[in-house]
Amino acid sequence: MSNTVKLNENIIFGGNNPFVLIAGPCVIESETVIMETAAQLKEITTKLNIPFIFKASYDKANRSSIHSFRGPGMDRGLEILAKVKETFDVPVTSDIHDPSQAERAAEVLDILQIPAFLCRQTDLLVAAAKTGKIVNVKKGQFLAPWDMKNVVNKLRESANENILLTERGSTFGYNNLVVDMRSLIEMRALGAPVVFDATHSVQIPGGNGTSTGGKSEYVPHLSRAAAAVGVDALFMEVHPNPAEAKSDGPNMVKLDQLEEVLKPIVEIDRLMKPSKVSI
Repeated sequence: MSNTVKLNENIIFGGNNPFVLIAGPCVIESETVIMETAAQLKEITTKLNIPFIFKASYDKANRSSIHSFRGPGMDRGLEILAKVKETFDVPVTSDIHDPSQAERAAEVLDILQIPAFLCRQTDLLVAAAKTGKIVNVKKGQFLAPWDMKNVVNKLRESANENILLTERGSTFGYNNLVVDMRSLIEMRALGAPVVFDATHSVQIPGGNGTSTGGKSEYVPHLSRAAAAVGVDALFMEVHPNPAEAKSDGPNMVKLDQLEEVLKPIVEIDRLMKPSKVSI
């Protein structure tokens, strides 16, 4: 059993607590898209009684092409996320890419997310830990799940026990990812609640030449499998119209389909949690 990590009275990761949904568009495209998406996500999660955290990136620093849309930048992005937080009374998260961003981002964000490609960056981890915020580290596509113990130790030795670990698929040959559900078990054994990133796990990195492809049709299947293994949170990037999204469109869930995707996951989670003693 992992340690529990408490965000507030309604959102506790780990133990037998219900899974938390971390969801939103991949990148902040505009204030209008973000506010409309957040409103619908709040409505859906309230209806299904799912604890909810809104996510969108203010800067996508690892795009395939230098010409790809990256977002509005840190200052404007945090301003929009602060508006989401205040308007809908939901916690917010985004990723940071440099140690210098940690303190400023922590003024708005409830959770600091460390991108998978940067999960071993010591200075970034230490800076995030020192804010005292919950730190969600995505396991690198290139790492074995048990190697995340070094990431956990860096955070703990920086005086932060508020750690989440996210599985987002492992590199499998060229332009492909595969999800090993044993990873959830291995990482939870490190004492941290685990998150399953259902949408990045179906990416085809660089599959479109100058952008990443994906197979969003697999998201519901992998999400249900992760819930059956036992997870503390699900991460899903959603968009009103993924075909027109400026980042990660091929692997995002269409917003008007999300409720039906979530319903069986809620039931599986309820089935697993009462009797779950370890995973």
